[in-house]
Amino acid sequence: MKLSPNTTPVEPDDLLIRLHNMVGAAIDITGKTYGSNTRWDCHGCGDHSEYPELDILAFTRDTANAHAASCRAAYHRLT
Repeated sequence: MKLSPNTTPVEPDDLLIRLHNMVGAAIDITGKTYGSNTRWDCHGCGDHSEYPELDILAFTRDTANAHAASCRAAYHRLT
């Protein structure tokens, strides 16, 4: 099986956590460990945090994990 480039994208400098969705596309949580201003971005479907300037890591992790559990997008076929 050939892996999608969306499963292992280049890691951003402020990467805190990397999750994977139902088909293996990466979901990156970036920002600060403490305080607000964390965000998540799905490399499968392109979805992302709505209000990253207000989100703390615990909330961002929970919403990203919920997204990862239901997202089946990979942008292109895995052949």
